[in-house]
Amino acid sequence: MKLPLFPLKSVFFPGETVPLHIFEPRYKQLIQDCREEAITFGIPVFHNNRLEYGTEVQLVEVVNTYEGGEMDVVCVARQVFKVVLFEPQMGEKLYPGGLVELLEYDYICPASYKAEVVKKIRELYAIMEIPNTPIDLAKYNSFVLAHKIGLSYEQEYQLLKISKEQERLEFIYNHLVTTINVLSQVERTRKIIELNGHFKNFDPLDFKNIES
Repeated sequence: MKLPLFPLKSVFFPGETVPLHIFEPRYKQLIQDCREEAITFGIPVFHNNRLEYGTEVQLVEVVNTYEGGEMDVVCVARQVFKVVLFEPQMGEKLYPGGLVELLEYDYICPASYKAEVVKKIRELYAIMEIPNTPIDLAKYNSFVLAHKIGLSYEQEYQLLKISKEQERLEFIYNHLVTTINVLSQVERTRKIIELNGHFKNFDPLDFKNIES
């Protein structure tokens, strides 16, 4: 399918709310076309100087319009796509576009495994002393968690490309295990440093059995 494109160095996941500040003339035109024709557009991820994967989004609301024509808009992310062909200008329009292939994604994973992932998130939040918002196992999927667990930009992009829910949750679980291990070591080190210089009860060494 052919889509208008708005390349960004950001990763958006299906179902996510996408707030954008629009200031370039070409993207002002894009938003106007979305309002008038109810079209969707794609946000391909600019990664390693390439545009390979991205997410189709739909305009929901123009929140603010400024004197110079700049806009704050809210969109919702829909489906992940692979870029087949990129055009710097879409026909006579100012904005870019291209051919994309929508990818088939599944959201199937045993509830028991989802529970294990949530357990690790609680553990991470406890170490970091971050308030833990309850997560409904029946409603969440891997993409709901993606921005809440400290993934890097590179990791978010990797996650976007994984089509199966089980594999995405395994990716998240492995990240959580690694992060928790690192933070636990940091926490232990912090406590050791804090103890340094405190008065302690040492057991005097018995030198009777030490050979000189």
